[in-house]
Amino acid sequence: MKRTLLLTGIGIVLGAVGGWLYWSQFGCTTGCSITSSPVNSTLYGAFMGGLFLNSFAKPVGRPAPPAGNNSGTPTSTP
Repeated sequence: MKRTLLLTGIGIVLGAVGGWLYWSQFGCTTGCSITSSPVNSTLYGAFMGGLFLNSFAKPVGRPAPPAGNNSGTPTSTP
């Protein structure tokens, strides 16, 4: 859980910086819904950065099955 939050936080910060840099270097002044405003571009970059680095987090799921008969069917003993 802690690693997931750390990766997501780093992604948000890097994405926000990237979004602002994109706006300052390539953003348009009118007509573009995302890159016309530094706030929109920064928020969009933060959102996308958080999603991207969150995809590298380990999934929380069911514990591994016990060793032995993992097929789910009973075995017959002669």
